[in-house]
Amino acid sequence: MTEDQSLSSAASSCLDAPYPSSQKGGTLIVAGVRSLEAHEQRLCDPDGYRPAACPRCGAKLHVQDSRTRQLRNDEQAYVGVKIYRCADRGRCGAVWRVLPAFLARWLRRRWSVIEAAIEDPTTSPVPKRTCRRWIRHLARPVRRVVAALTTAADTVWTALATAVGLAGRCADLAATYRRQWTPATGWALAELSEVIHRLCPGLRLT
Repeated sequence: MTEDQSLSSAASSCLDAPYPSSQKGGTLIVAGVRSLEAHEQRLCDPDGYRPAACPRCGAKLHVQDSRTRQLRNDEQAYVGVKIYRCADRGRCGAVWRVLPAFLARWLRRRWSVIEAAIEDPTTSPVPKRTCRRWIRHLARPVRRVVAALTTAADTVWTALATAVGLAGRCADLAATYRRQWTPATGWALAELSEVIHRLCPGLRLT
């Protein structure tokens, strides 16, 4: 078995571990924000990224902080991020970080940069070692991801889960989605990651 076909148990557990039920808060991904311009417009509006209510308890959310995230291997070096806290601090107090859909949750890069690097590492500004790691991650079994997709209300995702099955790899999931549902160029991993994280918060593709 080659290096690209295997993962250490530590890496696999990190990618396949959803948030624990006891965790207060986490990351929310706004699926409709696909460009830096749309993101900046929302940042200029005090309520542009504010969720309607705390996903954990339903209380109101207040702005806690605005931070700047540095992007790697990108001409756009920095992106602003909003952070909200539940108003019911006594019973909940959850803290939520809100990300635009074009930004990968853990990787500090745009999804378009990641997808291009995986498809052609030779022309990507991303270090080759990082590209190989992402490719290894996508080679892991898809079972946990497919299980999450089968709970979706949208038949696109349940049909995708059925088409790939439990025996495939995460790379097969992405390839099937590109082939059968033809997302916009550079958006397959972004769309898949958003819906997987929404259905099973914390679960990751890469």
